[in-house]
Amino acid sequence: MKEVRYYKDFTDDFEISKNQEIKLSEDYEYIREGFSSKLKSKLVYSAAVAFGFIQAKLFLHVKFVNRKAMKAAKDKGFFIYANHTQPVGDVFLPALASFPKRIYTVVSPANFGIPVIGRILPYLGALPLADSPKGMKKFTEAMGKRIESGKVVTIYPEAHVWEYYSGVRPFSDAAFRYPVKFSAPVFAMTVTYQKRKLFRKPKTTIYIDGPFYPDESLHTREQSKKLHREILETMMKRAENSSYSYIEYIKKGTH
Repeated sequence: MKEVRYYKDFTDDFEISKNQEIKLSEDYEYIREGFSSKLKSKLVYSAAVAFGFIQAKLFLHVKFVNRKAMKAAKDKGFFIYANHTQPVGDVFLPALASFPKRIYTVVSPANFGIPVIGRILPYLGALPLADSPKGMKKFTEAMGKRIESGKVVTIYPEAHVWEYYSGVRPFSDAAFRYPVKFSAPVFAMTVTYQKRKLFRKPKTTIYIDGPFYPDESLHTREQSKKLHREILETMMKRAENSSYSYIEYIKKGTH
């Protein structure tokens, strides 16, 4: 029997974590320079990527299409925008897509309330969104340092996870100001699902598109809007390759 989830809006959150309302200090340390922190980060991240590879192959049955496109960025840092469809897998899939480059992922502070995982998020490269001017300044500075050092920043513009959702939900252009600010290339990563012959859980095909660049002939705001339009259109087109819904999502009042 297929699982059905009912939603009111595309912004509904189906993954409510413990301590959902957690707030981080304005003095949250985004970049930890101490030897111990760097060592922990290297060990935790390496273990996570290894675990992610196993999960991707054995449980999600992942195939990447056009992963080589990321080579166009060469030594530059870049952004990945992806649809948010795996509560656990989305921690690892961008890392596998952009390997051997290291990724840093924009997350909600609510994730820090998850038992065990919340404690290791700083070492996995989490960049928690701040809710104060001081915090946002530190958040943006940390993102800039990662991009300038040739790393990858992953953003899930849909915000909330809809597990195994086979489309792309509408998202705003708010998060597209960052590539404009740092003059960085952008890649779209679209996760799609197809039926397997003998098993109910689908296989996963992930498409990489790009690089897209801010159009510096436009004003800043227009650059963000254009990038948003290009990425959204690309992801929606790729999502047409989803041919199977493992979990069915139905808008309330339509069924």
